[in-house]
Amino acid sequence: MKAVRVHEFGDVSNLRYEEIETSEPAADEVRVRIHAAGVNPVDYKIRQGAPFPIDLPWIPGWDIAGVVDEVGTDVSGFELGEEVYGILPFPGDGGAYAEAVTISPTEGKLGQKPASLSFEEAAAVPMAGLTAWRSMQLTDLQAGQRILIHAAAGGVGHFAVQFAKHRGAHVIGTASGSNEEFLRDLGVDEFVNYREERFEDAVEPVDVVIDAIGGDTFTRSLEIVKESGVIDNLPLNLTPEQEAAADGHGVRLVQADTFDRNWLEDISEFLDDGTVAPTLDTVFPLAEARHAHELSEEGHVRGKIVLKTSDGDEN
Repeated sequence: MKAVRVHEFGDVSNLRYEEIETSEPAADEVRVRIHAAGVNPVDYKIRQGAPFPIDLPWIPGWDIAGVVDEVGTDVSGFELGEEVYGILPFPGDGGAYAEAVTISPTEGKLGQKPASLSFEEAAAVPMAGLTAWRSMQLTDLQAGQRILIHAAAGGVGHFAVQFAKHRGAHVIGTASGSNEEFLRDLGVDEFVNYREERFEDAVEPVDVVIDAIGGDTFTRSLEIVKESGVIDNLPLNLTPEQEAAADGHGVRLVQADTFDRNWLEDISEFLDDGTVAPTLDTVFPLAEARHAHELSEEGHVRGKIVLKTSDGDEN
């Protein structure tokens, strides 16, 4: 099968599109013929050399959508030919940038692909959608509360906007001016063009912040979070000084890198009933993974980037 592998860390030239052996599933695994794979910022950060418990050569990616083409003898609940989507075990070894992957349903999160979505659309959902839905759970966002979502037009952000509106919150999103109409259509109540104004000057106090940026954005966010409010820091990049500052402001921090198995089922229901929908920025052939990473590194993606395998026709 074809796959994209990293043999040494560095720039995009280290992404190699090559032929490798097709893996066989163990007794507790299924093999999925991948039709599309989602691209996430963590992919290029690891490729660049960010510390992560993986061995080389490495196949990047965690988001998959495809068809079950082999079922291990100890696996129940999945059938040959079933259309599925989900996330490979995270943290874990990845493996999505390939034409096939084996996965243990008890370790990863794998479910029936929503009938309303193409394979490309489904591959755009798992990591970003689960991260956004996890924020809703960890922050316990309630109807009527005010939530500020940084990078609201991005992968996690555009799902978080939709989930927050579903919960009845007052949603404020930051993004560049070119994304205002997009975010208004998703339902944001207030829009802040971060290139033209500082959000802490434009926004009244909020109950919840979803921070996909960290650094100075986190520090400035402390200025507008109500006492006893909460910030979900997605990059997990806070310094001890920032954590102490949050405590001094009476702000609760939530940080996590795991997902509940049942959340994918929740999201599938939202997708099928139209409560939320993924936005695709660009779909690249698997062989053009380098272009996908270059675009991702620019940091101005609207929604998600997806890689499509040679046999990944839309259904």
